[in-house]
Amino acid sequence: WRAHHAPAARGALLAALLLAAAALAPARAGTTGKIAGRVTDPQHQPVAGAQVTVPALHLGAVTDEQGRFTILQVPPGSYDVRAQLIGRKTVIEQGVAVASDLTTRLDIVLEESAVALSSVTVTVKRPVIETNLTSTRAVVSRERIEKLPVQELQDIVNLQAGVVQGHFRGGRTDEVQYQVDGVTVNNPYDQSATVRVDRSLLQEVQVLSGTFDAEYGQAMSGVVNAVLRTGTEKFDWNAEAYGGDFVYPGDTWRGLGYEFHPGAMFHGQLGASGPTPLPATFFLVSGDYDHFDDALDGIRLFEPVDRANFESGQVHPTGDGARVPLAWRREWSGLAKLTNKGLGHAEISYQALLDLVHTRRDNNAFRYNPDGLTQQHTVSLVHGVDLTDRLSAKSFYNLSLRQNVFDYRDMAYRSVWDARYDSAGVPLANPNDPTGAYLQGVDLGRFIQTTNAWVVKGAWVDQRTQAQQWKVGGEFEWPHVRFGAPGVITQGTVNGQQTLVRHVDQPPDYPGIQNYKPMMGAAYAQDEVELNDLALRAGARLDYFDARAHLPSDLANPANAISGAPRSTFPRVHRRASVSPRIGVSYPVGNKAAVFFSYGHFYQFPGLNDIFTNADYSVLARLQASSTSFGVMGNPGIRPERTVQYEFGYKQALGEDLGVSATAFYKDIRDLLGVEFISTYNDAEYARLTNVDFGNVTGFTITLDLRQRGMLSGSIDYTWQTALGNSSDPRETATRAAAGEDPRPRLIPLNWDQRHTLNLTVTLSRPDVFSVSAIGRAASGQPYTPSVASGFGNGLEDNSGRKPGAFVLDVRGERQLRLGSASLSVFGRVFNAFDARFFNGFVFASTGSPDYSRPGSDLAVLADPSRYFAPRRIEVGVSRHGM
Repeated sequence: WRAHHAPAARGALLAALLLAAAALAPARAGTTGKIAGRVTDPQHQPVAGAQVTVPALHLGAVTDEQGRFTILQVPPGSYDVRAQLIGRKTVIEQGVAVASDLTTRLDIVLEESAVALSSVTVTVKRPVIETNLTSTRAVVSRERIEKLPVQELQDIVNLQAGVVQGHFRGGRTDEVQYQVDGVTVNNPYDQSATVRVDRSLLQEVQVLSGTFDAEYGQAMSGVVNAVLRTGTEKFDWNAEAYGGDFVYPGDTWRGLGYEFHPGAMFHGQLGASGPTPLPATFFLVSGDYDHFDDALDGIRLFEPVDRANFESGQVHPTGDGARVPLAWRREWSGLAKLTNKGLGHAEISYQALLDLVHTRRDNNAFRYNPDGLTQQHTVSLVHGVDLTDRLSAKSFYNLSLRQNVFDYRDMAYRSVWDARYDSAGVPLANPNDPTGAYLQGVDLGRFIQTTNAWVVKGAWVDQRTQAQQWKVGGEFEWPHVRFGAPGVITQGTVNGQQTLVRHVDQPPDYPGIQNYKPMMGAAYAQDEVELNDLALRAGARLDYFDARAHLPSDLANPANAISGAPRSTFPRVHRRASVSPRIGVSYPVGNKAAVFFSYGHFYQFPGLNDIFTNADYSVLARLQASSTSFGVMGNPGIRPERTVQYEFGYKQALGEDLGVSATAFYKDIRDLLGVEFISTYNDAEYARLTNVDFGNVTGFTITLDLRQRGMLSGSIDYTWQTALGNSSDPRETATRAAAGEDPRPRLIPLNWDQRHTLNLTVTLSRPDVFSVSAIGRAASGQPYTPSVASGFGNGLEDNSGRKPGAFVLDVRGERQLRLGSASLSVFGRVFNAFDARFFNGFVFASTGSPDYSRPGSDLAVLADPSRYFAPRRIEVGVSRHGM
C-alpha cells in the first residue's frame, strides 16, 4: 500500500500546503454561467446607472448607457436578482435559474416611484426553450435530481436523448469525457471515469451529446460535466439512509427461488456545510457507505481446497452449505471541500473526492464454490486546488491543479506466492456435469492497474462587449500508468507431477508490470457572440500527445530475428498533434422558436491500454517462417481517432410551460483503432493495432419538455439512429481472421446499434408536501449474430439479427414531514417495477431469445440466471435535505 499510495499522499500534502500558503466569489469557467440583459423603463427606453445585483452571491453590475448589464461567474442554481436606482421602484426578480456555461437572459423594467424604498417582486420562470444554444445540451438541476429515481451520475446520463447505455449517439463508450467541476476525471488507461459521484454531491449535471465547444477535448461523442455543491455561509447538514432488497416471484425462467434477504442493501449518507473559524472560509464534507448484495446466490457446498475423484464420481464437500450472494459490493466514498473568498476578488478552494470499493463479480460456474472467485479492490482519489481571480467586472482567469489517482487490483490473494493457491489448485468441474459447476480450486487470474495523473488546466475569460465573450485556455496531463499481472500462475509438470508454476517478470511471455509515462496537452480559443438572441460560437483546439515510447523502424523485421534481413532500430515514436475547428449558430424565428446548426472536428487518443498492451515487439522473435500470429501487438505510434459531426435542430415554445425540439445529426467516424496485418521478410504474418476502423452514425431526436404546470412536470424524448461500422471492437478483425472468417472491412450494424429509444419522465409534486416520479425506458433490440447450427462456420452474417424490444419502469415516491423544527422526507423507490427479465442483454445465437436455446445445447448458459436483467428492486428510506 505504501508504495502504491505514496504519490497520492504526497499530492494531498502538496495541495493542502498550497491552500494554506494562500492563507487565505464566483467559481471557475465550466462551472459557472452568467446573467445578462437590459434594464428599461415602461416606455422601453434604456435606464443607465441602475445597479443589478445577486445579493446571495455578492455579485453585481451597473447598466451602461444602453441599459445593458452582464454579471459573470454565477454558480448554477436559482437566485433572486435585485435592480434598483434612486427615484425608481426596486425590482426583485425571484427564481432566476442559471446553468453552467450558459447565459440567462433577464430583462427588467424599472418604474418611477415617488415613495422611497418601494419595491416590486416578480417571479421569473426559466424559458421552456433556450434560444441561445447552438447544439444539444441537457441541464439537470439539483432540484430535479432529488425527485427522480436515480442514485448516481451515470443514472442521470443514461436518461438523456441520444444516449444508449453509455454510448453517445452511436459512439463507443470510451469516447466520452467525464469532468468534475470542469476538470477531467477520466482514467487515461481506458478513458472511463475514475470516481462514482453520488447524487447527494451534485449541484448540476450537464450532458453534451452533440457537438461541443473547443474548450472540451479528448472526446469524440460527448461530455459530462458534474458540478459539485460548495460550502454555505450558514451551517447546514443533510442525511439519507435507505435499505431494500430484490422482490420478485420465484419462477422457472430465471431459475431463482425467491427469498427475502433483510440487509441485502443499505445506503447511508451524511453531510455538513458551513463557515470555518478562518475568515471568509467555508467547508463542505460528505460521506456515504453503500452495501449491495446481488440477486444471484451461490451455495457454499465446497471450499477451494476440496478434492474430488471425478472418475469414480466421489466428491468430498466441506462447505457450510450457506446461501451467499455470488456478487456483492461494499463502497465507502466521500467529499471534502474548503473554499476561501477572503482575498479581494479571488477565490481559492481545495477539494478531494475519495472512493474505496471492494467487490466480487459473479461467475455462475463458481455457484457451489463461491470462495474460489477473485475479488476486486479499487481506490480512487481526485483532489486538487482551484484558483479564480476576477481581474475586472468583465474579465477573470482560473487555474486548476488536480491529481487523479486510481488503484485497482483483481485477484484471489494478494501475493503470487500465497500458499492458498497451491492448496486450492486450478478450478475443476465434474466432466460429466454439462453445466460446468466448479467443485474445487480457485481462480488464478491476477491483474492490477494504477494511474497517477497530474492535470493542470487554466482559462482566461474576457467579456469584450455586452454581446461578445472571448475564452482562451489550455490543459496539460501527465499520467503514470502501470498495468499487468503481478505474477502469473500456470499449471505445469515438475518431476512428473502436476503443480502450479509461478512466472514473475519473465519477458517476453510473462512481462510483469508495465510502466508508461506519456504526456498530453491542449490549447484552445473560443469566441461567443450573443446579439438579439442570435448566438454564434466558434473556436479551434490544438491537441498534442507524446507516447514517450519506441517502435521498430522496420516492421518486417520487428525483433531483428530474421537472418539476412535489414536490421531494425528502435527510434522514439513521433509526437502527434491535431487541430479541430468547431462552429455553432442559433438563430431566432420569432419570439418563441429558433433554429440551430453546428459542425466540428473532434479528436481523441485511444486508451493507453490499447496503445501499450503487448507493445514489446521482442515477442515476435520466435515467429516462424510462413506462420501466422494473431496475438495483436500494441502501437504507441498511432494517430488520434477522429469524428466529424454535423447537427441541425429546431426548437419551439408551444406555450409558457411546454416546448418541443427536434435535432438531426450525422457523424463520420475515421481513424478508429483497428487491426492491420504485417508480413515479415520470412513470409510470416502478425497483427497490430493501427488507425484503420471506420463508421458512421445517422439519426434524429425529438424531445417534448413540460416545465412544472400545477403539480405536473415531465419530458419525453425519442431517438432514431443507425450506427454502422466495420467492427465494434478494435481487435475484432484479428478475432475473425483467427476463426478463419473473412477479415476484410465491411459496413455492418455495431453491437450497440439501437434504432429506437424512448425515454419518459413524469413527476407529480406539491412543494414541501409530496412528489411522485417515474422513468420509463423503451428500446428496440440491438444486433446479434444468428447461427443456424452448432459448430464452426454455421453463423449467418454478423449482426444481421435483432434482439427483442424491451421496456423498463422505475418509480419514486416521497412524503415530506415536519418533526418539530426538522424537515424530513420518507421515500420509496422501485427499480424495474414490472420485473422485466430482458433489456438488450444476452440472447442465444440459435434462437434470438434469452429464454431458450436449441435442444440439447448451451446447458451451462441455460443454468446461468445472470444472463437476465436484474429483478425488481424495492428500497425504502428517510432523508433530510439541506445545503
